[in-house]
Amino acid sequence: METSWENEAPSLSSSIPSNFKYDVFLSFSGLDTRNNFTSHLLAALEQHGFHTFRDDTKLNRGENIGYELLKAIEESRISLVILSRNYAASRWCLDELVKIMECRETLQQIVVPIFYNVEPSDVRAQKGSLEEAFAKHEECLKEGLGGRVEKRREALT
Repeated sequence: METSWENEAPSLSSSIPSNFKYDVFLSFSGLDTRNNFTSHLLAALEQHGFHTFRDDTKLNRGENIGYELLKAIEESRISLVILSRNYAASRWCLDELVKIMECRETLQQIVVPIFYNVEPSDVRAQKGSLEEAFAKHEECLKEGLGGRVEKRREALT
């Protein structure tokens, strides 16, 4: 039995304006989902004709989000944000999310949250592993990066 989105994939791809290079941008914690959920989701999206961006490079802790990644977010029509237990532990993921939410406002990008082994209410309230992750971010960033943690919290909410 076909699902409704299977029939819509070709028309979605053909209707994407030229300023969108990708149909879908995947934002995820590699630690939690790279070799299971995300790899299966990517395969399914590509099988159904969605041009999908997934960053497969290993990122160093504390690095700033790269220009190419920011550009890929801006050039995507849809962002799928796979929220998992360690998503908020990654400064890189949170900076991606801030950019994604900016693109939602400025470019009308569609943002779809996917909750992987976390409760939506825990993400919204930033409880459990998310609360611990933000406590660590605040400790690391209290030296003059004003507003950065708050932007990340707001994006996650």
